[in-house]
Amino acid sequence: MRFTAVAVAASLALVSISTALHGQRPDDQIDARSMALLQQGKAAKAAGNLDGATDFLETAVTVDPRNRQAFVMLAEVAEARGLPGKAIRLYREALLLEPNDVTALSGQGEAMVAKGAVGRARQNLAKVRALCKGSCPQATTLAAVIAKGPPVTTAQVGANTTTAATGAAPMSQD
Repeated sequence: MRFTAVAVAASLALVSISTALHGQRPDDQIDARSMALLQQGKAAKAAGNLDGATDFLETAVTVDPRNRQAFVMLAEVAEARGLPGKAIRLYREALLLEPNDVTALSGQGEAMVAKGAVGRARQNLAKVRALCKGSCPQATTLAAVIAKGPPVTTAQVGANTTTAATGAAPMSQD
């Protein structure tokens, strides 16, 4: 009698776990509505409508949070708006879904260079080269962006021209 209660509890637990696992979709089956919204977002981005593209892509991610391509497109839109920090975060979301996504790794590396994190971008380049096992355009593009270095900001240009004109040493911003 003592074992009957334990056996019944164990069988109920097994049934509930198997039912929950059976009800979930595999990761490779992204919701069709999310994919349609992704395509609309791509079209809006191609037309130059970054606000519309963001709306479509954010809705695509809301419909199915496993839509890695939507995260990558959102990151590209963020980069187009000059928001490398946001792009890095969105690429990270895509890489959480698929750590070996070469497009997300190289895009994140480019955003890191724009943010000034060249060392971390080199780590991404090493990962991309290891995954490609040959020549791939993502590795070539990322290597070129790293070689070019981070962009010069207007604050840096203004500080350099002021110190050059006065002959003074740059002041510390501590």
